[in-house]
Amino acid sequence: MKPAGFETFGTVREAGNPLRRLTIDDLRRRRGIKWRRYPEDVLPLWIADMDATPAPAVVDAVNSAFERGDTGYPRFDTTMAKAWDQFAAERWGWRVATERTMVVPSALTGIAETLKVTTAPGDVVVVNSPGYGGHRQIAEGLGRRVVEAPLGPDHRIDVDALRAAFSRTADGDRPTVFLLCSPHNPTGTVHTAQELFTVAELAREFGVRVVSNEVHAPLVPAGARHVPYLSVPGSEDAVAVYSASKGWHLSGFRAGMLAWAREADDIMRRIPLSIAYDLSGVGVIAQIAALRLGGGWLDALLAGLDENRRLLAELLELHLPGVRYRRPEGTYLAWLDCRSLGLGDDPAAAYLERARVALSSGLEFGASGAGHVRLNFATSPEILAEAVHRMGTLV
Repeated sequence: MKPAGFETFGTVREAGNPLRRLTIDDLRRRRGIKWRRYPEDVLPLWIADMDATPAPAVVDAVNSAFERGDTGYPRFDTTMAKAWDQFAAERWGWRVATERTMVVPSALTGIAETLKVTTAPGDVVVVNSPGYGGHRQIAEGLGRRVVEAPLGPDHRIDVDALRAAFSRTADGDRPTVFLLCSPHNPTGTVHTAQELFTVAELAREFGVRVVSNEVHAPLVPAGARHVPYLSVPGSEDAVAVYSASKGWHLSGFRAGMLAWAREADDIMRRIPLSIAYDLSGVGVIAQIAALRLGGGWLDALLAGLDENRRLLAELLELHLPGVRYRRPEGTYLAWLDCRSLGLGDDPAAAYLERARVALSSGLEFGASGAGHVRLNFATSPEILAEAVHRMGTLV
C-alpha cells in the first residue's frame, strides 16, 4: 500500500528531465541510503543524492564493461584527468595540467590524503560556517584543529572573517590549510573570480594553502559561472579535488581526482600511490563516460534543477513565508533559515517527527547552522511540492 499523500506521484515519466523519470514506487525500490534510512511515510530530501536516472552514456559504458568482464583493477593513468581536461575546457575555459593529477577513490579520500601531507597533527585548518560537515570530520579525525570563518549574511565569503581566521590563534598558532567548498555546500553559492582572487591573496599573505573541494562544479547552470580555483592568480600552491559523483548521480561509483598547482608538486607527490588500490574500476569507467559523453544529460538536469529552484521559492512563499531563503546559484541544495518559526536549534528534527520530511540538520554545518536546515531539491516537482506542503503544516 502507498503511504498517504503519494497517490499523485505514480505517473511522472517525462522524457527530457532526468528528475521526472521515476515514480515514487521506483524510488522506494532503490537500495541506497537516501530512500532506505527512514520509514516509507517519510519523504527524504536530506543526503546529497539525486532522484534521477543516470545518463544513457554511463549506463551503456557500465553495461559494456560487465558484458566484456571488465571488472578488474583499473589502470592508474591519466585517462580520467584527460576526461576532466576535456570537460573543463568546454565548460569553464580551463585546462587541467594532467601531469599534476592523481586518481583517488573519492573526493573525501583525496582531501584526507592531502591533509596528511600538507599538515601535521595539531595544525589548524580553516573551514567556512556554515560549511560542509565532512571537511570538519576529516580534519578532526586526523587530529587537526578546526577554526571557523563565518560566511556573510548573503552566504558569500566574508573577507574580514577569513582574515581573522587566517591570523594567529589565541595560542599563537597560524592555520596551515583552508578547506574551501566551491560551489558552496550547503548554501549553493557560486564564488566569483574576484572573490576567489581575494581568497588567494589572503592565503598567500598568511601562508595558508587552499584545498578546494569542487565536486559540485558541474552543477552550475546558465547565468552563473564556475571558476576553478586553480585558474585564479595566486593559487600557485593550491590543491583541488573533483568528482563526477554529484553532477551525474554517481555517488555509488567511487572515484575522484586530485589536481594541484606547480608549487604543490613536491608535497603532493608524497601521497602514496597505494591509495589507488581502493579505486572502483567500474566507477572510473562510469565517471569517464559521464565527463566525455554525458553533456546533454547534464544540460537537461540543469534545466530541471533550475525549474525546481524557482518552484521551491514559490512553495516557500506559499507554505512557509517565515522561512528565509536565498535562491542558490548552483548545486541542488537549499539553505533554509527557520529561526523565526519557533522550531528550536534543530528544525530538521521537528520536520522529521511531525511532518515526515527528512532534511539535513543545520547543526551538521557548523556553529552558524542552528535554526537552519539543508534541503535537497534534486527530486521531482511533485515530491518537492508535497514535502514543502507537509513542512508548512507545522507553522
